[in-house]
Parts: sequence; structure tokens; C-alpha cells
Amino acid sequence: MVLKHLMELYDILDHAEASGEKVKEYLIGIDPNADVETYPVKGAKGYTDMVRVRVPGKNGKSSGGTTPTIGLLGRLGGIGARPEVTGFVSDGDGALAALSAAAELLSMRQRGDALNGDVFISTHVCPNAPTLPHKPVPFMDSPVSMAEMNREEVDDSLDAILCVDTTKGNRICNKRGIAVSPTVKEGYILRVSEDILSVMEIVTGELPCVFALSMQDITPYGNGLYHLNSILQPSTATKAPVVGVAITTETIVPGCASGATHFNDVETAARFMLETAKAYGEGRCRFYDENEYQKIIALYGPMDHIQTLGMHESHQI
Repeated sequence: MVLKHLMELYDILDHAEASGEKVKEYLIGIDPNADVETYPVKGAKGYTDMVRVRVPGKNGKSSGGTTPTIGLLGRLGGIGARPEVTGFVSDGDGALAALSAAAELLSMRQRGDALNGDVFISTHVCPNAPTLPHKPVPFMDSPVSMAEMNREEVDDSLDAILCVDTTKGNRICNKRGIAVSPTVKEGYILRVSEDILSVMEIVTGELPCVFALSMQDITPYGNGLYHLNSILQPSTATKAPVVGVAITTETIVPGCASGATHFNDVETAARFMLETAKAYGEGRCRFYDENEYQKIIALYGPMDHIQTLGMHESHQI
């Protein structure tokens, strides 16, 4: 049960001594043979613990199969902002959703319900991350640069990516629950995937919600441009199509606010990612139209320069 795993993981993460090793112990407790790794990544502002989980599928590439691999990435700055803020912060919802999905996938596999394709889950655990000034409300910062986080979180084996992130500190999407982005691939903001909208309708029981993106949002952090948040930052580090899964609210909530995690919404995000992973591995969920994408390239050329820091790559990330 996703909600059960979410509550147990929240209890682990809502702790001043939360760590990747404690998360690993929990996941190994579900499946003693689980492929889980955790290690510290150091940056200019401290360190964080990476957590990476690989769940093999029945016909996944890890076992010589042909089913494509999907990545479920939990994007955040940190799960806590100690000593400035006491307790688990809103920004931690991305990690909580991704790890809950990982726990459920391991549990499903133990019960004989392995997915067709491999699933790669990654996020990081930092209970004392710094904060960052941002309008209209402050962000959580990360102790490690965004470029370094992309290198750790985005795996070359991924054929498609869902990136879940708390997206509450804005006026772009004013609905509590979850929202998805258009598909982003190699600098192009493509049309919204109809297949993903169908999965979303089924999982939420509501009309699907799509949040707006600007070109600035899909450029790398550090170029001096305004970003909605970091939800599409993995798109700067991969050729795979990326869709953002935003956990949203009606009101503007700072990423560094405590007491702002709504279990129902985080559980919905995790369940949506699981169902998308199922459909993707079964060939029922396309992230983008490949023929149309090739036509765009033929008409207008590549846009992968958007994945860089620009003409003068002297910015800091």
C-alpha cells in the first residue's frame, strides 16, 4: 500500500538525523535483495545522501529484455532546513513521493507483480539544507550544485523520466493536488502527452491539470534567469523525454515551510508515477510523438543549446 509506505518513510525522514542509510535499511526490509545504493555527495554548502534504487522488470534491459526503462526522480533541495526551520519541510515532498513509489515497487515485486520494464528511482536526503531567497516566497537550496545533482540523479539508461517536485511557491498553478507539465525533450517544450493525461484522470478521478512552462524553466540553473523551480532541471542533462509531476496547492507555500505536507497529495503523486510506469512498460503510454518530433527537428533544427548555460558559459551552477 503506497500510503502505508509513505507514512513509514515520513517517520524516517522527519528526523534531525535522517540519512540515506536509514532509508536504505527500510527498503531492504521490504526486499532483502533490493538493488539500493546510498552515498554522500559533497558540495560547497555541505553534503547530502544520494539514494538510488533499481527495480528490475520481467522484460527489462537489465535482464537482456527490450522494454524501455523509466526513471522516477524525486527533486528537491532538502527535506529539512535545520537549524533555521524545525521539522520536515514542504520541499521534501518530492523525495517522499519518489521513495514511496520505490517502496511500493519493491513490495509489488515481492508479491509477484513485477512490471514489464526496469524502473530507476533516485532522490537525495538532506535534513539540514540551506534556504534560498526567491519571489514570491523563499526556496529550499541544496548543499550540492544543480549540475552535480543532475549527474547523480539522471542515469544514461533512462528512456523516459518523471520528475516529482513540490511546486507550491508560485501563482502558476492554483489547485491543490498534482499537475503535470508538457513533455520536454532536448530543449523543446512539446505538446502534452494525451496518454499521461489519461493515466492522471484515472488515478485522481478528476479532470487533468497541466501547469505552464516557459523557456526559462527548462534552461539550467545558474544562468541568471528566473525559474519556476527545479522540476524540469533533469531535462537539461538527458536526451530522454521528461515530464514534471508537480505537487501543488491553492495558496503560495514556501518550500522551507514545515507542517505543509499533505499525505493525500503526495500519495497521489506516487501512485500516478507508478501507474505511468506500468503503462509505459506495457507500451500504453507515449511521452511524445516521435514522428512529429523528427518533423520539428527537420523544420527548425535542434534546440539542445537550451540545455547549456548559453553562449557565454561562465555562470555558476
